[in-house]
Amino acid sequence: MRTVTLRRVVITGLGALTPLGNDVNTFWNNMKAGMSGAAPITKFDTSEFKTKFACELKNFNIDNFIDRKEAKKMDMFTQYAMVAADEAMRSANFDMEKIDRSKFGVIWASGNGGMQTFEDQIIEFQNNNFVPKFSPFFIVRLIADIAAGQIAMKYGLMGINYCTVSACASSNSALVDAFNYVRMGKAKMILAGGSEYPITRASIAGFSALKALSTRNDDPATASRPWDVGRDGFVMGEGAGAIILEDYEHAIARGATIYGEMVGGAMTADAYHLTATHPEGLGAQLGMKEALEDAELTVADVDYINAHATSTPLGDVSEIKAIAAVFGDHLSRINISGTKSMTGHLLGAAGAVEAIACIKAIQDDVVPPTINTTEVSPEVDPRANLTLGKAQSRTINIAMSNTFGFGGHNAIAVFKKFKG
Repeated sequence: MRTVTLRRVVITGLGALTPLGNDVNTFWNNMKAGMSGAAPITKFDTSEFKTKFACELKNFNIDNFIDRKEAKKMDMFTQYAMVAADEAMRSANFDMEKIDRSKFGVIWASGNGGMQTFEDQIIEFQNNNFVPKFSPFFIVRLIADIAAGQIAMKYGLMGINYCTVSACASSNSALVDAFNYVRMGKAKMILAGGSEYPITRASIAGFSALKALSTRNDDPATASRPWDVGRDGFVMGEGAGAIILEDYEHAIARGATIYGEMVGGAMTADAYHLTATHPEGLGAQLGMKEALEDAELTVADVDYINAHATSTPLGDVSEIKAIAAVFGDHLSRINISGTKSMTGHLLGAAGAVEAIACIKAIQDDVVPPTINTTEVSPEVDPRANLTLGKAQSRTINIAMSNTFGFGGHNAIAVFKKFKG
């Protein structure tokens, strides 16, 4: 009977493209400062839309990153993936001539895939009186797995390669999968993460029809307000997050800079409703318990939780109920924050971006804030420290990142300060 020796998994590369900044350092500094990324939508005319704002990227020009001819072969979600992956690869500082690329994989997530490509091509199809003159790049721009393929092709990475799709839990699912493959010895390195380009007419209209989006058009910057009595839905965000997970011994041998360690993860299902979380967060409770068990930690070890906290009336309460049920008396001794109050909700990219926030929080011993929450809902356990208004300094050895998606998907990741 084969036995598997589990390996330590460290983080050696980070890349971020977000509404708070187009690289990791800018993103993190603006997050610590409590900046809101929300503003009126500039990508299309919103005059007929109920929601007229979102968290768009700022001062971003793809021509600064990708050759224009190559970019035309990619939907924007893939372009975003390439930018974040490039920063992660540069920060990892690989000698590409020396590493075994057959042991280097890519697991990349997206909830929507090429939504803009689909929208544009269908409109053109209609405008052409339904004559099927589609672009030869239609399918390869559209499919959700293509970002993983494009990243692998750029760097010649021949290891594990696929896409995870679990709605807003997608990139945490990618991280958990990558973690498991590396610690089981199936790969030495995996670039994992997610990207999303959801600020399109179809996406905004679709989520609006679900009554999922905030309509606080008079004050977008304060629209995302987790746990606040006045919350009325989430704010759409866009971007990408990339994390390189690497076998500890491999990283040490090549002299890598180590940003942190991933020590546990879990994926569960609510098995309850198409869009709503379970009222008591039963699936989330199970996920958090299993992630801690996987990491061989107790609730008393956790210092910080980056909550899913989308600013929806039902979801925020069910999550805090789940956290309270799992952490019990330790609840008052941890910090919780909802960083979507600043970035908006990046859907399939949310988990990767929030994992980076956890890793940077551990590195700097700083909890990023929850902004805009001025009156906490009475349904929230009063013991919960939601880190309201401004960042808080404290020692952070262990951080947990929660993500939940339509369909009842839950993915939980646990990170640890690297101490050699």
